[in-house]
Amino acid sequence: MRDVSIGGDMIRLGQFLKLADLIDTGGEGKILIASGDVAVNGEVDTRRGRQLHPGDVVEVQGRSARVAV
Repeated sequence: MRDVSIGGDMIRLGQFLKLADLIDTGGEGKILIASGDVAVNGEVDTRRGRQLHPGDVVEVQGRSARVAV
């Protein structure tokens, strides 16, 4: 797992997936989130607009990244 700095105190799940290079395109993120293939802190989340804060861990397709400041 790697830490990805967001430069603030909050970021949306869809944006973070792209920033962390866990996906290639926003469209891919939308599909993966909607199909239940993305987990936040170990729980599946289907909300693309889910707010993430420092310390949250996002997992998708066997890769993970932690939100950092």
